[in-house]
Amino acid sequence: MRCYLHAFLLCMVFTFFSLLYVFNQLASTLEDRDEWNLREQSLSDRSSHDAGNLLRKMPGLVGRRDREDGLDRCKSLSVTYWSPYWRLPADVCGVNCLLESTFREKPGSAVKERSDERSHLAVVACGTRLEETVTMLKSAILFSKKPLNFYIFAEDDLHDSFRNALDSWPRTVHTKFNFTIYPITFPRENAKEWKKLFKPCASQRLFLPLILKEVDSLLYVDTDILFLQPVEEIWALLSQFNASHLAAMAPEHEEPRIGWYNRFARHPYYGKTGINSGVMLMNMTRLREKFFKNDMTTVPLRWEEILMPLLQKYKLNITWGDQDLLNIIFHQNPESLYVFPCQWNYRPDHCIYGSNCQQADQEGVFILHGNRGVYHDDKQPAFRAVYEAIQKYPFGENMETSLLQLLEASLLTTTHTYCGRASHLFTKRLKQSIMSVQQRG
Repeated sequence: MRCYLHAFLLCMVFTFFSLLYVFNQLASTLEDRDEWNLREQSLSDRSSHDAGNLLRKMPGLVGRRDREDGLDRCKSLSVTYWSPYWRLPADVCGVNCLLESTFREKPGSAVKERSDERSHLAVVACGTRLEETVTMLKSAILFSKKPLNFYIFAEDDLHDSFRNALDSWPRTVHTKFNFTIYPITFPRENAKEWKKLFKPCASQRLFLPLILKEVDSLLYVDTDILFLQPVEEIWALLSQFNASHLAAMAPEHEEPRIGWYNRFARHPYYGKTGINSGVMLMNMTRLREKFFKNDMTTVPLRWEEILMPLLQKYKLNITWGDQDLLNIIFHQNPESLYVFPCQWNYRPDHCIYGSNCQQADQEGVFILHGNRGVYHDDKQPAFRAVYEAIQKYPFGENMETSLLQLLEASLLTTTHTYCGRASHLFTKRLKQSIMSVQQRG
């Protein structure tokens, strides 16, 4: 009997080490293939207009929670390789740690490339939005530390104007961004209905995941956005997504007493006061893969399947077009939305009756959103002052004297309004951004 027991134990030990060897070889093979794929993509990228797409074709690399000091190998390669949208909790390593000692960091690995990744920014411009859009792109360029990829969706008659405007910027600025201009496109069978929904072309944003199929993650912004700090600061929020998050937006209101959705909406909406889609950060790979719960059928639907049925059901009840559709979708799928604070999407509603964005009170405004045309009228002169300061700033001039000081002088004339009295929040983060730029220069 003892002889049989010894033989059984010997077989168990042999089986364990055999499995360990197989897993070791498999892991090494996968890592080598990753390195080869990255090298091939890197070679093709050198001759491409879009030099920043190295990681965009690798679904699991963007939008995962990484440690602040770099990727943790136990939580990245071994746990998430086969299913990039599922992973263990952030503080759990799991049995995969058994194999981590066999992984060797290689100079060309995806882990190394992560820190050099560009931010990808999309905007949709129609009608008279050319100047406003160019000013938004300018604000993104001024403060960002890393290069940017711009995806500009515009009506055909605006394409040349966009090229001329961006090409007119100094050559030193051109090293900081790439851009591609796209036509406005909707599904053929419903193109007219989508185009007239809310403002012209506004619903184009709903179809970006289906058009930009090669892009893993994307920051969409309205044309009336101004960045007061580097774009990569909001891009970094992708690393705070959990396994179910696929998009991030700010609440529509902080104060329910002045909220629109909770007082007037005739359709479902997210949370207590709804969400605002003027600044929308997306992991589009996850969004394309997700099956969404809905109130039209018991069968979950993909993104491309859910949009038109939702429009048909609610088109007589929606006021804000595509933003209302997004509210309906995330009302049904709340686990899929990451909500960031109001300082990332600061609008007149946050100060028109007195300051009601607590995070901005503490840290300043990160992104200014001049909705309702306040950059171009006299209703909110503090917002207009920021817009005009960035629009008129000449590239290459001293930013402290030619932008910040001029802006502060203009804001002093706006204190007769509530937003003007809160305008120190507009320059709080801007000062830090300008100081950082000057230190780098």
